[in-house]
Amino acid sequence: MLNRRTLRIKIMQSLFAYEQCKEANYLLALDSIDAFFKPDLNSMKIQDKELLKGQREVAVRLFEKKFRGEPIAESPDPRIGQSLDEAFALHTKLTKKDFAYFRKQTIIEVEKINEIYFSVLNLIPSLEQVASQDKRINAGVFSHNPVVKALRDNVDLRRETLRKGGSWDHQQDLIRDWLRDCLKPDKSFKEYIALTRPSAEDHAGFVKHLVRKIILGKTPINAWLEEQDLWWAEDHEIVRSMVDKTLKSLTEQGSLELQKLSLNWEDDKNFVEKLFHSASQLDPYFHELIASHTRNWEVDRLPLTDRIILHMALAEMTDFPNIPVKVTINEYIELAKEYSTPKSRQFINGILDALSKEMVNSGRIKKSGRGLIDNK
Repeated sequence: MLNRRTLRIKIMQSLFAYEQCKEANYLLALDSIDAFFKPDLNSMKIQDKELLKGQREVAVRLFEKKFRGEPIAESPDPRIGQSLDEAFALHTKLTKKDFAYFRKQTIIEVEKINEIYFSVLNLIPSLEQVASQDKRINAGVFSHNPVVKALRDNVDLRRETLRKGGSWDHQQDLIRDWLRDCLKPDKSFKEYIALTRPSAEDHAGFVKHLVRKIILGKTPINAWLEEQDLWWAEDHEIVRSMVDKTLKSLTEQGSLELQKLSLNWEDDKNFVEKLFHSASQLDPYFHELIASHTRNWEVDRLPLTDRIILHMALAEMTDFPNIPVKVTINEYIELAKEYSTPKSRQFINGILDALSKEMVNSGRIKKSGRGLIDNK
């Protein structure tokens, strides 16, 4: 099941990709200036290459200054002004498009966990089906597994698979390959299908082994799932936990209870959208605040992951009044420990502690709700 740390990781990953796109857009804007002052090979007029080179160099310098927020005088050369206008328009257009994409994609990536969860559940009866069709093995025990039957007959699973994906109907050849390469050579599978009178514990034990060691273990199946999910390293544990809980819910009547990815998806979705927006559109005040507390370091020289973590933490402190400051700091220290440089944890801890105290004293941070009075 989702927790807020998982959502923060998803947002951090999307912000990282978004920032990389912004850097690429900056270079594309510079490329547009360069192209603007290229000699026109189709023109009948003589091209002054030295003049064009000088105009390009001036335009690039002005673009870089304006991009840093420094004031620039209007160029007396209208072509230089036009090249700047077009470069900034291109940068704005591309960045706006990327912002909309990654804001939406963050939600899609979270929701995709459901599809993979259903895929893993559906793969169990799908493997049984191809095993029962293989005349070189006797998979009768597998076919009579209560979990297999419960999954195949589960109306909710069929409905959710139709809505969110996770079917294997059109990938039977792939499943046959996995039967050959992963299942048939497996010692536990051989021992299981050789049982003459398997107990309920035998059936449950094999399915648990199938999920943990064959489907989600170090096998081609897990590698395939990893190819489908860019963030499989984080999603793997969530999917495994949801599948485990589903299998444990098997009743004597042969029914299974599907797990919910989120207890309140609308609330989690709002958290993702708001934090992504707030962190990516951080007020210039906070950039200056970070710069004032990063001794001997220019903010732009900080690792990108550290900058994103700081932006997210500040956005969360100021825009989410129900989350205690201490909780926010601890969460982002853990993110720095897991995803950034070896020294980042201590650095992030020190910076956030100093920034939070200053913002509480200045009134920038205002918390409300039970248990949130003492946030210092």
